[in-house]
Amino acid sequence: MKIGFDNEKYLKEQTHAILERVKKFNNKLYLEFGGKIIFDYHASRVLPGFDPNVKMRLLQKLKDKADIILCIYSGDIERRKVRADFGITYDVDAMKLIDDLRDWGIDVRAVVITRFDDQPSAIIFKNKLERRGVKVYTHRFTKGYPTDIDTIVSDEGYGANAYIETTNPLVIVTAPGPGSGKLATCLSQLYHENKHGIKAGYAKFETFPIWNLALKHPVNVAYEAATADIRDFNMIDPFHLTAYKKTTVNYNRDVEVFPVLKRILEKITGSESIYKSPTDMGVNRAGFGIVDDKRVQLAAKQEVIRRYFRYQCEYMMGFVDKETVQRAELIMEELGVKPADRTTVEQARQAASEAQEKGKGNNGIFCGAAIELKNGTIITGKNSTLMHATSSLILNAIKQLADIPDKIHLLSPNIIDSIGVLKKDTLSSKSVSLDLEETLIALSISAATNPSAQLAMQGLKELSGCEVHITHIPTPGDEAGLRSLGVNLTSDPQFSSHSLFVG
Repeated sequence: MKIGFDNEKYLKEQTHAILERVKKFNNKLYLEFGGKIIFDYHASRVLPGFDPNVKMRLLQKLKDKADIILCIYSGDIERRKVRADFGITYDVDAMKLIDDLRDWGIDVRAVVITRFDDQPSAIIFKNKLERRGVKVYTHRFTKGYPTDIDTIVSDEGYGANAYIETTNPLVIVTAPGPGSGKLATCLSQLYHENKHGIKAGYAKFETFPIWNLALKHPVNVAYEAATADIRDFNMIDPFHLTAYKKTTVNYNRDVEVFPVLKRILEKITGSESIYKSPTDMGVNRAGFGIVDDKRVQLAAKQEVIRRYFRYQCEYMMGFVDKETVQRAELIMEELGVKPADRTTVEQARQAASEAQEKGKGNNGIFCGAAIELKNGTIITGKNSTLMHATSSLILNAIKQLADIPDKIHLLSPNIIDSIGVLKKDTLSSKSVSLDLEETLIALSISAATNPSAQLAMQGLKELSGCEVHITHIPTPGDEAGLRSLGVNLTSDPQFSSHSLFVG
């Protein structure tokens, strides 16, 4: 697992750049935080070596100078939008983020529910937070947005939103995901600050796209793949090119909104904006942290393939439309990569074929799985009447890591039988085959009396960051187990059961 990114260099440069930007605005800056503030796994996958929590380390350095405001779009709460890498809804992710920040010694100043329209789910979310001592504000759709600047920058527009009092020179405005209303919250606060005589400023903390990489650099293309469902795309920043005769990369929404945003900022402050382009607004030193461009390019190409598989599965589950899948496929073709370039794909499919040839499946379904260990070894597993393909895969992988012969069983037959009886006779399950979560629990029980199981369990930590592919969409127990192990998972868009409901 070669490193392509230097965290310490990035951390030093990004911290310095933020503090310099604060000074430009009389020590009151609203910094919109793009991307994930914590557990940024997309960044860690496309920039090998990137610490998914490096932004939190940055915030810890600045915590005595910063307040944090968390935004969430009421529509995302109502339709229960899911954060894919955790499998949890945005409202739950918002609460998890508050807990995670507290674990790092950082408190959230307030939560803002944006474009609030009295949705029942949003009201429940608001009540839940307020009754746990969290300050919650609701901001409705801004009157006049986006064309009527005079109305937007007035007491009817931003002035209609409640003012959130902050005490520190830096205010971080973050959210569970894109489209959460971070920008509108920043501008609303700027309007109120200027009415109070405070000449506050605005900037944007960005990671992707990386402005000083080429437009079609795989890292930037991987960002397009990650946002294919919301139709984002990268482009040359025309405003920056005109102002400075330099080519930089930004994305469509920032470029499209810039003229309006510049006018709004100038209307709020009553003076000409220091920003001549969307790139100017950004504070992004990620490109300077890249130390092995070749390694980073390879990683980004693999991420594009992962996104393609993810969208295919989400299409089957009804979460995205066909256009999203087609867009992901076009992005893959643009980079000259194909699904088979993911080394575990064909191996998993071969394992499924072997299971079918031997007639060893579960209720007529034959599943295969493959994992690439950090030394490049590929291990496979297939399903059976006793366990899911992911279960046999993980057991085979940790046997390999512990040099345990294949014929030695890690799970006691008595434990497997006992769980099977519980599932069938007590829980009335249609299948007694063990999913990965159940298998990991059974393994921990076996380890109490089985030295081989105890030795093999030590290898579970070594699976984090490994690549896994399975031939069927994982069941909840398999997905949760693989997520807890920290593997990078893809799957073919086929269901692992003929049943419509899998609980």
